[in-house]
Amino acid sequence: MAGVSIEKDAEALTMKFVAEFDAGIDRVWQLWKDPRQLERWWGPPTYPATFEKHDFRVGGRSAYYMTGPDSEKPRGWWQITAIEEPIRFEFDDGFADDDGNPVEAMGSVHGVVTLDSARGKTRMTSLSSFESADQLQQLMAMGMEEGMGGGDRPDGRDPRGTEGLSPARTHARTNARTHAQTHAHARTHPA
Repeated sequence: MAGVSIEKDAEALTMKFVAEFDAGIDRVWQLWKDPRQLERWWGPPTYPATFEKHDFRVGGRSAYYMTGPDSEKPRGWWQITAIEEPIRFEFDDGFADDDGNPVEAMGSVHGVVTLDSARGKTRMTSLSSFESADQLQQLMAMGMEEGMGGGDRPDGRDPRGTEGLSPARTHARTNARTHAQTHAHARTHPA
């Protein structure tokens, strides 16, 4: 992955993540569509993701958990709201309780992912829209912005063998940390 940029807009309640990949649009699209490929990057090596359900169609839902180094399993969900295969999709993303039910008190984040051809590469833009300034601040405080900014290795190579094909690898690291912290908070501070 090269050419990463991150823009946070506190007034618009958004964060935009842009990256370029040495792969065609169809290949990058499969990283979102195929749950086994999605698992390879949606969680970092210390928080691998397991998608129990991934119904990648409009109205479809995904349910997943990440297994942390201490065997904790923070859960999350997606609701797919729009698809224009293979260039764009939208989804709502939220936290889930131990039974996979949405944690309403945490709200959700709306994501829009677009893929474009750019000089023989694929440019991925992921725009996250937050429900409130408080939600944006809470996720920023949990490290979302820092997690979007870089890989786990100094050379930028993905230790799981998905070099150049890891659309949101840094986003995944953020999601794992954020899900774990929020899941623990929700468990100890019920709404």
